[in-house]
Amino acid sequence: MKRRTFLSGGGAGLVSLSGLSLGVLSLAGCTTTGPSAATDKAAKRREIDAGANDTLNRLYTSVKGSHDLANKARGILIFPKLLSAGFVVGGEYGDGVLRSGGADRGYYRAISGSVGWQVGAQSKAFVLMFLTQDAYDKFVRSNGWQVGADATVALATIGANGQLDTNTAQQPIVGFALTNAGLMAGLSLEGTKISKLDI
Repeated sequence: MKRRTFLSGGGAGLVSLSGLSLGVLSLAGCTTTGPSAATDKAAKRREIDAGANDTLNRLYTSVKGSHDLANKARGILIFPKLLSAGFVVGGEYGDGVLRSGGADRGYYRAISGSVGWQVGAQSKAFVLMFLTQDAYDKFVRSNGWQVGADATVALATIGANGQLDTNTAQQPIVGFALTNAGLMAGLSLEGTKISKLDI
């Protein structure tokens, strides 16, 4: 006999289907209106902005030439913390901010899925630099944007001289993936979906 049990509470709930338990978030009692929602959104924006500032500072100090490239960019999308977790089938998600002309232009969420042997959780920062007006405009006008389907992102590489590779820097969109140890190599962003947040 199959038994289904549903539990929910203020924090997390468990769903058990035929002995298979999955962790799910319970959204009972959450609202998006009123003063507390506005305060929560402002706090979330401050958290993302502070993380974005730290991420850019780390990028500029660890990758020679990245600051000059940022000065040429039409817009920079910064995800201070992309979290990945899973076993065999995993995924990544994180919130970030788009900056252009020295101002915040919107907040975004990145989500991607991956298949492979992954154990535990990891965190990395990710930065996209839109180096042409056309690439930037297409991103801003999109209603959901996907790496590979809507645009190709060239991952930054470092040359033998320790400088940012000049061929990479000439692409319309350049991506940087950072861990605490520095720039990551060999990363694929194919299929990553980015959508605007209402915060």
